[in-house]
Amino acid sequence: MPEIDTGNTAWLLVSSALVLLMTPGLALFYGGLNRSKGVLNMMMMSFSAIGVVSILWLFYGFSMAFGTDTAGGLVGNIGDYLGTKTFLSETDVWGVTEDLPNGIGVPTYVFMVFQMVFAIITVALISGAISDRAKFAGWLVFMVGWATIVYFPVAHWVWGGGFVGAKLHVLDFAGGTAVHINAGAAALALAIVLGKRAGWPREVFKPHNVPFVALGAGLLWFGWFGFNAGSELTVDSVTGLAFINTQVATAAAVLGWIIVEWIRDKKPTLVGASSGAIAGLVAITPACGFIAPWSAVLLGLVAGVLCALAVSLKYKLGYDDSLDVVGVHFVGGWIGSLWLGLFADSSLNAYISDVVGASDGLFAGGGITQLGRQAAGSGIVTVFSFAVALGLGFLINKTIGFRASTEAEVEGIDLAEHAESGYDLSTASGSGAGGAFALAGIAPAGGAPVAAESDGAPVAQQATR
Repeated sequence: MPEIDTGNTAWLLVSSALVLLMTPGLALFYGGLNRSKGVLNMMMMSFSAIGVVSILWLFYGFSMAFGTDTAGGLVGNIGDYLGTKTFLSETDVWGVTEDLPNGIGVPTYVFMVFQMVFAIITVALISGAISDRAKFAGWLVFMVGWATIVYFPVAHWVWGGGFVGAKLHVLDFAGGTAVHINAGAAALALAIVLGKRAGWPREVFKPHNVPFVALGAGLLWFGWFGFNAGSELTVDSVTGLAFINTQVATAAAVLGWIIVEWIRDKKPTLVGASSGAIAGLVAITPACGFIAPWSAVLLGLVAGVLCALAVSLKYKLGYDDSLDVVGVHFVGGWIGSLWLGLFADSSLNAYISDVVGASDGLFAGGGITQLGRQAAGSGIVTVFSFAVALGLGFLINKTIGFRASTEAEVEGIDLAEHAESGYDLSTASGSGAGGAFALAGIAPAGGAPVAAESDGAPVAQQATR
């Protein structure tokens, strides 16, 4: 039995905690971008993903993703790590019983939980496209189906010895294809199935809490170091490369996004800077351990600019992606994946050629071969995820129902689905009965009526919506 490396194990435990923090960060980011009457439902989608996906991953998801390859590279052996088994001293994370092929000495349970938190946030990412109009029960059923049919097999294709990584030789250091393109394609499918929000695009749906957006983006940025640098699974020079690339690419993307805003809208915004950070984090994810820092800066700048422009595509194409999952995660994931076909450099990480059997990028002397591979792998994941999500969404909508009623949407999805609201406005205009009068729009003690919105927020707050 190979000896456990305590340093590598400690790093992966810390990284797992950082990645788990990203999902509450995503809940704040999405919740702030949403309207006040749907903030809780939006955040519940992320928190419920933690509950549902964790259990699925333990019982069969990890086996499907990282079990011994079966069915010609399509899925792992579901019996290898079935949830009824225990692995207290097992240190082989790749599905073989001999010594670890890379000798990192990390217990199976540690690697299992690290990949578990990846699965959680991938599913949660999809929810941003369907805010304000999805039944919570429909979302729960969709999570189970999509995680089982799509995410677990795709994780195997890319990282577990499946055909995308092992046969097509596609590079994906931490999740450009398996996480962001995968989730973005599913988000587009659900946006199509559920249709447009009431009033969209005629009405302007502004973020109700910009500080939430910035706080969520900050937590995501912080956790992403575990997401990217942790994906090396050990502590070495590549870990440091992934770490610094994550920072500089994200910083450049912030600048790229606000430059677009400054030129196009004449004013940079905090929401734009926060969104730019996410775009940079997404784009650097597949490339962080395979490119030089100068290339990471250029990648971040390109991603910030292109994703800022891409979010407007929904208005031209007519799909209501509420919180721009497609424009940021899908487009950003594609940018990062294709970037490897241009700038991947095996002199920085021998894993490119020695383990995956991939080629250097075009500008590193490798020709266009790897660019074609990256496009093929990204395209396969896009089509598969979109098709399955479209089918699942349609089936759920026609059976138990996925789209909430217009009445529930207008009055507030929080009250309709969860019987609670994000903010207690009972004392919004003072203490005691005055607050209640304000909510009802009734003039207290003969004064002038106080106008109220349909979700109970005073008119003074409309500017933030």
